[in-house]
Amino acid sequence: MDGVRPARRTTLADDVYESVRTLVMDHAVAPGERINIDALARQLEVSPTPVREALARLESDGLVRKRALAGYTATPLLTRAEFDELVEMRLILEPLAAVRATLRIADETPAVRHDQASTDEAEPTHPLVRLRSAADLPGPAPGSEGFAAIAEFTNTDARFHHLIAEHAGNRLLYDAIVRLRSHLHLFRLYFPTTHHGISGEEHHRVVDAMAAGDADAAGDAMRAHLLAARDRHLPFFA
Repeated sequence: MDGVRPARRTTLADDVYESVRTLVMDHAVAPGERINIDALARQLEVSPTPVREALARLESDGLVRKRALAGYTATPLLTRAEFDELVEMRLILEPLAAVRATLRIADETPAVRHDQASTDEAEPTHPLVRLRSAADLPGPAPGSEGFAAIAEFTNTDARFHHLIAEHAGNRLLYDAIVRLRSHLHLFRLYFPTTHHGISGEEHHRVVDAMAAGDADAAGDAMRAHLLAARDRHLPFFA
């Protein structure tokens, strides 16, 4: 755990959560390793309380597990069988979400021009504008390494997929997609550098189909994106 900066006091709860999440994502806390709360608190120069709160949040993310009398351990990495199951679930849920979102957006919101959907407005109100904004994925953060370099990429990637699920208008479908926490698990496995440009292009194909009101094409574009992302992760299991 060397090199982890002490958590800043101004946003303590979030800082501790981000610090511990980075340790888990970078394997500084190895998959399957037991987490010593007191040692982690000393490392981050905080009391054990915010560390426990962070671990509870990470348990909901699926990145740590808690067992009675044993405490917390970092979740093991996905096996190939678990990876295949995760992809299978995404292929069931997310193309459907894209289809439903396209139909609902076309029915319930005013039209928006393609050029309007490329605005960098901070809080765009039209769904297609929000989706177009989230479709663009940032490259590695300058001067950062490991998960810190791709954290904003993973956050933006998750936001794009979750926005589509949100606009699908089915709370159970949305909850199922969010609960998979697929982005955290996948990028904990392997991060091909080609993700940066190619994933963004694939996102925009989904939004293009949605902007055209073509629900079937939006579902097909989402399926193609998920299959391509699967193929980019397969070298991890080679």
